[in-house]
Amino acid sequence: MKKYLTKSGNSWVMTFTKTLLELLELNPENEQVEIEVEGKTLKITKAKENKD
Repeated sequence: MKKYLTKSGNSWVMTFTKTLLELLELNPENEQVEIEVEGKTLKITKAKENKD
């Protein structure tokens, strides 16, 4: 899948389609993602729940 980034103020954003969110089993209203940079690769994964 290829996507363009969109300008938003001083930042650039990427939108996630409903299909992509369903594949990740991610509800963006109450769940977070973890973002890692490995070389020139951006890795976005569903964050694990904190069990405090």
